[in-house]
Amino acid sequence: MRLVKSTTLEKIIALRWKWLTAYTIVSLLSVAAWTQDNSPYSRYGLGDVAARTNILMRGMGSFCAAYSHPLSINFTNPASYSTFLSYQEEKSKKSASGRALFDVGLNLDNRTLREGSSPQKFTSTNAIVSYMQVGLPLRKNWGLNFGLRQLSRIGYQIVRLERLFDPITGNPIDSAATEFSGDGGSFLGSLGTGVAIGNLSIGVNFGYLFGQKSFATKRAFLNDTVEYHSSNHTTKTTFGDIYLDGGLQYKIDLSAKYELRLGAYGNIKQTMNAHQNIVSETFNRTVLGDATLDSVSTQKDVKGEVIYPASYGTGLVLEKRADMQNNKYGSWLLGVDFVQYKWDQYRFYGAADSVQNSWELKVGTEIRPEPKGNYFSNVAYRAGIFVGKDYVHVRDDLPLLGITFGMGLPLANYNQLARSQISIINLAFEYIKRGNNDNLLKENLFRISIGLSFSDLWFVKRKYE
Repeated sequence: MRLVKSTTLEKIIALRWKWLTAYTIVSLLSVAAWTQDNSPYSRYGLGDVAARTNILMRGMGSFCAAYSHPLSINFTNPASYSTFLSYQEEKSKKSASGRALFDVGLNLDNRTLREGSSPQKFTSTNAIVSYMQVGLPLRKNWGLNFGLRQLSRIGYQIVRLERLFDPITGNPIDSAATEFSGDGGSFLGSLGTGVAIGNLSIGVNFGYLFGQKSFATKRAFLNDTVEYHSSNHTTKTTFGDIYLDGGLQYKIDLSAKYELRLGAYGNIKQTMNAHQNIVSETFNRTVLGDATLDSVSTQKDVKGEVIYPASYGTGLVLEKRADMQNNKYGSWLLGVDFVQYKWDQYRFYGAADSVQNSWELKVGTEIRPEPKGNYFSNVAYRAGIFVGKDYVHVRDDLPLLGITFGMGLPLANYNQLARSQISIINLAFEYIKRGNNDNLLKENLFRISIGLSFSDLWFVKRKYE
């Protein structure tokens, strides 16, 4: 199924009153009154690709290849897990106690769809939990991470109104309304570890990639005199298998104040087992929902494979470190990443899709001012930009442009019994433009992300007097 150029946006917005009277009020509510995200481009591949980094890095343009910090979980490059340590370790470089990290990310997306330069637009809002991650230092320069995150999301519902004609005589037969819908997505549950040997860090993530892809096509004839049964064709696919990725980071001390880090990460092509159920049936639409009349054909547990493509990223970070000895805590960093995604490898039950190889160039920065008497001097300020080419290719390339801003807001710790706790709220504001007037649809996405990052010492040896 491909998007139709001339009336693409009109299919997504509300149906007209003439169609309402013919196709029932329930149909209008199910199509026009959206309560979830609606992205027609999520029809292709495995859906809209979710943000690939944590909230902290999203505020800096999402560069991540060479980024590492003791109080942040960079799950995109597992080599960064080697920097997990405690505050005592960071100051004295002794193996004291470890600092456990917990990070959860929440997204609020507002998407606007336009057809070319048309003034018509459609908006939808969606809120999701993006990831949950836990980081633990095992020993000095050796860390462990486990968690769950979303990789892609499918969600769309499109209605096409059309006049049917006799293919031989060309005479009009009847009018029909066809509803295309889909839902699903993919997730990754992973366990990873990273270790540093001198200035070189190596890491690997091992996990299980799984998901669901469900498509439905419903057609109803709009006839006032002859009653026709509506048809429904649904394909529901579940898939999953072992997943593996890895990364490297190398640290170069340029001087006492400046540090350069190089990084690379990626995953090889992964083949997943899949199971598919295919149903064709007739139904009647009522105020209580769709009632099946007759199952025309059913295929259950059709086995196949889904190929998840390889991806590779490289980058660097230049950082001016805080001067602890002279009590100067102001610092900054600048990062650059280049990422490639090999979507020409993607296959769904042996079939390719309207996808292509894609790339992104990401640039970002973070500034931590010198702490003073006011709260905002203790806030980390972040900004970034990224450009690239989307992996969906329906007719033309979909250009990508993103502008980001973020902040790291420390929370005061009033728990006298747990003074070692450190809590930070990371905020990221992203404006992402996908496509232009040459594309069938262009999307403008405004995303607000909130990351709740907590850390505390663990395995601390208590002393009693």
